Amino acid sequence: MLKNYFKIAWRNLWRNKSYTFINILGLSSGIGCAILIFTLVSYQFSFDTFHPAADRVYRIVTQYHTDATEYSPGVPQPLGKAFRNDFSFIEKSARVLTYNNALISLPGEKDVKKFQEEEGVAYAEPEFFDIFRFPLVSGDHNAALTEPNTALITQKIATKYFGAEDPIGRIIRYNNQTNFRVTGILRDIPGNTDRTGEIYLSYANLKDKDPYVASDSSWGSVSSRMNFFVRLKSGVSAAIAEKQLPAFVKKYYGPEDASSTLLHLQPLSDVHFNADYDGPASKRNLWVLSIIGVFLIITACVNFINLATARALNRAKEVGVRKVMGSLRSHLFWQFMIETALIVILSFVLAFGLAMLTLPLLNNLLRTRMPVNLLENTRILLFLPLLLVAVVFLAGSYPGLILARFRPIAALKGKLSQQHIGGFSLRRMLVVTQFTVSQMLIIGLIVIAIQIRYSRTIDLGFRKEGIVMLPVPQDDKIKMNTLRSRLTAITGTEDITLCSQAPASGSNSNTNLRYDNRPKDEAWEVNEKFGDAQYLSTFKLNLLAGRNIFPADTLREALVNEVFMGKVGVRNPNDLLGKTITVDDQKGIVIVGVVKDFHNKSLRSGIDPIVILPLKTHYYTCAARINLTDIGSVLTSYEKIWNETYPDFVYSHQFLDERIDRFYREDSVTFALVEVFAGIAILISCLGLYGLVSFMALQKTKEIGVRKVLGARVASILWLFGKEFSRLLLVAFIIAAPIAGWVMHSWLQDFKYRIPLSWKIFALAILSTFAIALLTVAWRSAKAALANPVTSLRSE
Repeated sequence: MLKNYFKIAWRNLWRNKSYTFINILGLSSGIGCAILIFTLVSYQFSFDTFHPAADRVYRIVTQYHTDATEYSPGVPQPLGKAFRNDFSFIEKSARVLTYNNALISLPGEKDVKKFQEEEGVAYAEPEFFDIFRFPLVSGDHNAALTEPNTALITQKIATKYFGAEDPIGRIIRYNNQTNFRVTGILRDIPGNTDRTGEIYLSYANLKDKDPYVASDSSWGSVSSRMNFFVRLKSGVSAAIAEKQLPAFVKKYYGPEDASSTLLHLQPLSDVHFNADYDGPASKRNLWVLSIIGVFLIITACVNFINLATARALNRAKEVGVRKVMGSLRSHLFWQFMIETALIVILSFVLAFGLAMLTLPLLNNLLRTRMPVNLLENTRILLFLPLLLVAVVFLAGSYPGLILARFRPIAALKGKLSQQHIGGFSLRRMLVVTQFTVSQMLIIGLIVIAIQIRYSRTIDLGFRKEGIVMLPVPQDDKIKMNTLRSRLTAITGTEDITLCSQAPASGSNSNTNLRYDNRPKDEAWEVNEKFGDAQYLSTFKLNLLAGRNIFPADTLREALVNEVFMGKVGVRNPNDLLGKTITVDDQKGIVIVGVVKDFHNKSLRSGIDPIVILPLKTHYYTCAARINLTDIGSVLTSYEKIWNETYPDFVYSHQFLDERIDRFYREDSVTFALVEVFAGIAILISCLGLYGLVSFMALQKTKEIGVRKVLGARVASILWLFGKEFSRLLLVAFIIAAPIAGWVMHSWLQDFKYRIPLSWKIFALAILSTFAIALLTVAWRSAKAALANPVTSLRSE
């Protein structure tokens, strides 16, 4: 019996190739997207879940409650030692301090090799490898990083540096300063962890890198790169531990800082998702993606149902003959379910292949390391059979029941009507559902595109085009001045400044400030920018009052912005001139100028109060504004001069506008994903619309023939189809618009500077949907309208 079911099912599918092709196309598109979405979501939720007792691992993070709440994933460096001394609820603890863009050289080799490691290096305490499961493939785990000047590197780094030679005992040098002996090789770091560093150095050598930070007195220095992890003893809850933290803060932070500082235990499972503490992923976005995946599966199944029911009347006589020959309803139902299963299985094979081919592209887009061989993914292998069964029954049950309940006499006499296969009402509802989803995605796509364009074209308050950023790797005044003078002499250089960072940067330094000899610090922090006298001219910052800073070897003068002026309660910028401030324990710094506000972060954040200080020890960047007519030769000259100035370092450069684009990379990725899924949803919806048009054309064949015999024009017949679908699209829009509007309004709230939700966005969405639907309907309805009426009426 089962063999017979499969044979008949295959013959039916082969006989109706267009029907089979459309169904496989729709189902494979939806299933392929669902596989990719499930792979991505399950990958994101797997981050750092593989460590021992991960549910008891926490990161100590900092909250600052001043005039606004600020968050930092970092803590002062001495906190770790004090924590261990004061609390007994800790089973394991470790400090780890990361420095990105590290220069690593191999001094023991014949030819000194230099490597610029973007992931940098991490100074880590030995217990770090007891908390985190990063196993050694070579070396003694118990002795890892217990001695000074020792290092652990991954297999990948070992191969990169030493090839096939044994790396144990070899020497690496960090930043041309300190040598480290390799004592262990870590297994390559998996992709589903936020600890992406591949070079770990002994924590005892932190004093060589930064003596102040490494000291027990650096309680006032908090960096997001300084993380402290603890694993609580079994049976100790985070709530119990946190109750003891306020007293700890009062003991070590001092009265002023203790009143505004709060320590918090952040679960390891929250690190990847909490944006307040620089978490790279968003649970909200992952749930939205999951919902989109479910909707795509539903729309694909709806499309299948539409096409199957539209074709049901063509099989009425087949069903009638089978029932007369003794077939039961259950036989007919399972016959159709076998046909559905064959189509779904073929769709699954195609979808799986497409997902395998697309996954590397998705990894490249998202900068993730999801395993590209889905056959090795246990979660996918469990998910696929469940999805297969769900799709077969979701898509096939209703059409199967419709076919199975046909009355044999009515079927053989050809007297079945719309009502026998569900009528138009169900199909209308299904098409409305499909286009509701499509229009929601289209509205979201338009809003994201316009917001990204707004972010890239808004006046930031400074010049970002044609600015080349070069690193200054050494605090050497002679070399800095030599570099500046030689680069200035290059034809095509318009202006140059030595500074810490550009006006807008992802790396920001905030500090306390005291204004005009007031008795205590302000309740807010100021954003520090360090730059020389050419900082304003290079970035085209506008001076509202006063003058520019003068070149000097000591910190005497400062520039501030309009937000700073408002924070200290001054309305006229001239009233700020001559006032003094205290920053970083430097007293008597005179405000000599007020600059117009500029955006110092992405548009998600407001403009901070800013102070610009000429402090040469903080010049890490050389920014050059160049003429864009001959970029190639200018950059070639820059590289030559830079390498001659800093021969022991690795040259790199970056354009400022590209760096600022990184602020909105996540939004660009979201746009790309929504664009793809919206396209798939529209494709599936159009296939469903085509199914409904086919159903209408079949039902109205004789009506169209009569109308044409009576003199109806082709245009009026086309309107028979057009008015039906216009109503459906309008209903879908009425449902989709408020839902999409609410969702995108919530999304836009993440931006301090954002576009308004204009009626034009919704108008563009409905017009584009109408255009797509028109193209879908036009061909099939025109074919019905142009059919010969004699052929249509011959059977009467």
